[in-house]
Amino acid sequence: MADLAIRQPIPLDPPLVEGNRTYADITNDVARLTERKPPRAWYIAIAISGTFALILLGMLTHLVATGIGVWGNNQPVGWAWDITDFVFWVGIGHAGTLISAILFLFRQRWRTSINRAAEAMTIFAVICAGIFPLFHTGRPWRAYWLFPLPNFDLNMWQNFRSPLMWDVFAVSTYFTVSLMFWYVGLIPDLATMRDRAATPWRQRIFGALSLGWRGSARHWNHYEKAYLILAGLSTPLVLSVHSIVSFDFAVSVVPGWHTTIFPPYFVAGAIFSGFAMVITLMILVRKVYKIEHLLTMNHLENMCKVLLATGCIVSYSYAVEFFTAFFSGNPYERFVFVNRVAGPYAWAIWTMFACNVFVPQLFWFKRFRRSVPAMLAISILVNVGMWFERFNIIVTSLHRDYLPSSWGYFIPTWVDVLTFAGSIGLFLTLFLLFMRFLPAVAMSEVKGVLPVPAKAVRQ
Repeated sequence: MADLAIRQPIPLDPPLVEGNRTYADITNDVARLTERKPPRAWYIAIAISGTFALILLGMLTHLVATGIGVWGNNQPVGWAWDITDFVFWVGIGHAGTLISAILFLFRQRWRTSINRAAEAMTIFAVICAGIFPLFHTGRPWRAYWLFPLPNFDLNMWQNFRSPLMWDVFAVSTYFTVSLMFWYVGLIPDLATMRDRAATPWRQRIFGALSLGWRGSARHWNHYEKAYLILAGLSTPLVLSVHSIVSFDFAVSVVPGWHTTIFPPYFVAGAIFSGFAMVITLMILVRKVYKIEHLLTMNHLENMCKVLLATGCIVSYSYAVEFFTAFFSGNPYERFVFVNRVAGPYAWAIWTMFACNVFVPQLFWFKRFRRSVPAMLAISILVNVGMWFERFNIIVTSLHRDYLPSSWGYFIPTWVDVLTFAGSIGLFLTLFLLFMRFLPAVAMSEVKGVLPVPAKAVRQ
């Protein structure tokens, strides 16, 4: 019996690359995504998303020409869809840095097939996020006033005590570091694309972007050091950026906003919504491009587990908010939360509860974590719920002031709706262009998690 116990095989982790692929197979599988003509679904998707991106351009042009009054913002709801969309898109961008930086530092090998697309998603989401506060100022051509530049002619300086100013520094730093992190990770694969280029113009473009990479030991040594340093810089940014965004609300005295739980609550919600978007996009990408052997069910199941964990944190935060409001004895805080669940916007908060609290609990069951239709539906509903979360925080706290005579009701205009729809179009357009022209999977990292790395050195 002792011999039998010793000889029992040690259980291995499920493979992260299926189909007994070799190094050369990985290179060919990833490179063909950009070298071959894209599938018909790509052209249909880019036509639809590009149309909405043009609608965004038209709405912003109309806003600048007419004035910010074309939005439904009013008194007392001075912040509405625009700031809701800003917080939503900043949250979407958190999953990319989390997958790339934190999971890299914790040596989570399952990140390898999804980190590249998630990093790109981060950059595109931050671009979409920056549109809304920029145009909310009403004079986007004076956006340089937000930066610490001398204004001797105006005798005006920035108010560095304002959390809106902190947003400028936090989001711009987050975008810069995320862009550098994404680009550094691309360099080895760009060199591979350069060496495989069949046309002179592709060889020149990829040659310039790969920065002279030759794959020597010295190059790999510098690359790994730079990647590790950027991962270390990105990790605190995951926590700080959405914490600072939450300070826009938490440092005010508006009932429903003035709470210390907002920083961790916003960070958990950002990771929650970001992972939901990654799941949605990865399901579609693996199906359209037929790379199920690289983006396996094990990758998706692990992301579902993260979604479940962050969903539970967000649900706990909702409960803490309500408990704090009623335990505080502050009648104004109590009124805000009673108004949220039973007032004119009750439909919004119950939609939020359904999508963010109840639906993700299905991931406790492996049957749902391994079902692609269930994952797709739940991830979409989570992002719907997270948009409504930001809407509830902003609008329901503002539409009823201390004086009943100043109460109002926010109704979005067609410009509000089309601007948000256009931002989705811009995000998807940028992501589709990324899928078309750049390697969407990190070849060098995926090769490191092959089940039998000793097979086939041919490349």
